[in-house]
Amino acid sequence: MLKKIASDALGLSDVGTIISKEDYDKTDADDYVMHEDGEQIYFLIKTKADEYCFTNLAVIHVDGESAVSSKRVLKRYPYAQHKISNVMLETAGKIDLDVEIKFTIGNIPFDIDVKKSQIEQLKDLYKALVRISEINYENELALGFSNQSLDRAVQSIQSSRSEEASVFESYKGIAEFTFEWLKTNKAQYSVKDFGDVYEKYINN
Repeated sequence: MLKKIASDALGLSDVGTIISKEDYDKTDADDYVMHEDGEQIYFLIKTKADEYCFTNLAVIHVDGESAVSSKRVLKRYPYAQHKISNVMLETAGKIDLDVEIKFTIGNIPFDIDVKKSQIEQLKDLYKALVRISEINYENELALGFSNQSLDRAVQSIQSSRSEEASVFESYKGIAEFTFEWLKTNKAQYSVKDFGDVYEKYINN
């Protein structure tokens, strides 16, 4: 018991291990994956206290208070609601025992230590998260440009000297166009499933 407490205090218990695909079903995180909805695990890191599960739909964090506590808190971060950004990989120095992957999802920062012998596998996760971050940024830009265009269209109508009925019809046309455009393009600019990205960088 004292050995475990000392390990916790020194932070050694936080060094994670990348779990192989055939052992996903032995983890706590697997119990919370929505297999019924086509969700699947692509990468899983397990420490003595926590599990970090990367699926096509979300990041699932099984948060443990410490390595000597059995209490766990489940936290789920769907990509459609929580964008990934600030992805970094910190490699090990000569005396380091671990490498680190860092990223932010929504406004929650993550800093996960992994034993340095698994650096090559961690590089694949890094590339996948970087690409997801880039897609999020590109989609935000596209939506921003679209919103600016709609705002300019509304402003042009407001400044026109057309009759009230004509202005009403113009507003109605813009509203209908906006609704149809968002309905058609929402899936493209608000990605929920990044399975294709994980397949490219991790399962390739």
